[in-house]
Amino acid sequence: MTLQNVTSPEETILITGASGFIGSHLVQACLQEGHYLVLVSRNPDNLPYPSARNCKKISWDPDELTAAMENVDVVIHLAGESVAGRRWSPKVKDAIHSSRVNTTRALVDAMSQVESKPRLMISASAVGIYGDKGDQIVSEKASYGDDFLADVCKAWEEEAMRAESLGVEVAIPRIGVVLGKGSGVLQKMEPPFRWFLGGPVGHPSIYLPWIHIDDVVRALFYAMEHTELRGAYNVCAPEPVTMREFASGIGWALRRPSWFPVPPALLRLLFGEAAQPILSSMRVMPYALQDHGFEFTYTDVRTALGDLL
Repeated sequence: MTLQNVTSPEETILITGASGFIGSHLVQACLQEGHYLVLVSRNPDNLPYPSARNCKKISWDPDELTAAMENVDVVIHLAGESVAGRRWSPKVKDAIHSSRVNTTRALVDAMSQVESKPRLMISASAVGIYGDKGDQIVSEKASYGDDFLADVCKAWEEEAMRAESLGVEVAIPRIGVVLGKGSGVLQKMEPPFRWFLGGPVGHPSIYLPWIHIDDVVRALFYAMEHTELRGAYNVCAPEPVTMREFASGIGWALRRPSWFPVPPALLRLLFGEAAQPILSSMRVMPYALQDHGFEFTYTDVRTALGDLL
């Protein structure tokens, strides 16, 4: 992945969620570009990065966070409990909400305590804020959903926008379904295909707002360089596909048929309310990124899947 003409000069970047799938790719890209990093984690000693002059690891302790914030140029907030792969008990729902909203609040509170504030906060959100939109084209101006994940995203974004009152610019990437080696959706769908048992998951006609991991990282960097890209912007490929087309693409990449769909009723039985994100159709378009000149490396889903599988 190349970031040429995308990144800013060397800066100090505070990153949360560094051990996650997107975060781990972002950290590597930042280090390659020569940035100085402050990585925030509940267990900083367990982060898979060596402590060095250009890579410091800290906890969420308020005093430690505030002290580190004094010298930060950019905050990139990616922390958040996984929403996939399990039923949503009240305890799980609370963890999903608090891991996003409370951590965002802690970051903004730390900014409010320091004299020299970051110039920019990039606080991740998700296309789940739009809810199920069927085959409607979804721009950044679309109405919000009224389900649990949409409510979490709204509260998450509201906390991040508080930073504007401190004089900190805010960019909110609403990230789609990320495709990468070892990522959630491919990790779950690939094995059945290899055993000739793959097919669409849920309704074949739902739209999937996919994006290659390389383009996610580039879209995060793009907000650092382009000061006009502020507020919410959709981070997904400009050619969303249906689940039928996506499953067919996996079959094409693996040279396997796409014969065995997973019916929606089975997903609801297995996951209950947590099946909602899988069954929601979101034909999301990245208009803000395109309007500001961002060029995607992967616009065709088969090209992306061919690179990853």
